[in-house]
Amino acid sequence: MSADRHQRGVAFILVLWVIALMSILLGSFAVIARTENLQARHLFDTTAARYAAEAGLHRAVYELRNPDPMTRWVADGRPYEFEFDGAAIELRMTDDSGKIDLNVVDAIVLRAVFNGAGIETQRAEELAEAIVDWRDPDDLASPHGAEEAEYKSAGLKYAPRNAPFETVSEVQQVLGMDYDTYHLIEKGLTLYSGRNQPSPAYAPLEVLRALPGMTEEQAQMLLTQRQAIPPGTPSNLMMPDGTPIVAEGGGLTYSIESRATLPNGSSTRLDATIRLGGQGVGGRPFVVLRWRDGEDQ
Repeated sequence: MSADRHQRGVAFILVLWVIALMSILLGSFAVIARTENLQARHLFDTTAARYAAEAGLHRAVYELRNPDPMTRWVADGRPYEFEFDGAAIELRMTDDSGKIDLNVVDAIVLRAVFNGAGIETQRAEELAEAIVDWRDPDDLASPHGAEEAEYKSAGLKYAPRNAPFETVSEVQQVLGMDYDTYHLIEKGLTLYSGRNQPSPAYAPLEVLRALPGMTEEQAQMLLTQRQAIPPGTPSNLMMPDGTPIVAEGGGLTYSIESRATLPNGSSTRLDATIRLGGQGVGGRPFVVLRWRDGEDQ
């Protein structure tokens, strides 16, 4: 009788262990299933937001090609908002003729850009001349610049390209440049305007505050006033020296930032540079020169 009770007690304990083990297994499965569901949902939302942002870019191209100047969207950085398939889209377009072309502008303009970003004069001069030395074809360093010898002295395993910049982010390799400084001026840089002087009619804040005689406060005020001017309306704005700010027709290259936000809060930002028109008989409406997208933080 005692042995029978002992056996039943052991069996009962085994049953409890089996139930506990099954509970753990079921709980683990539920956690895994929930995690996979959340991952799948996140992937779905991210993908939906990304394509909504891409739709925003195509809308921007459509509006930039609008033949009516009174309703054509203005590429001076002002925001445009609309809804697409339940997603809220915010667009900002900047004509690259208002940016600093790294392959064209001289050290004087570059120095002003760094000064405008709050970089002290000596370092601004060194960075500006180092950028020019990076792109020029010779190995002769500017008075405050840097060529191969200076890069070797700094312990770097590379030297200046001695050729035009291929990407805007390449400027981070220039001797003396760091990410924080690059981040301060990035939105004001381009490789596609071909201009040695930016157009104030389209210049972003990073460029406006570098223009002759311009203070930070004046640049902020000018930006606000410029973006308040309705499309097709002549501007009466002026530079600090009294020079009228004239929209000279701009160019065909635009930087477009498209941010899409879904109803649940998921969002993605797309940042691209495009050139209107295309090549070949088909005449594509635009070609992509630069593309960056990702989840908006």
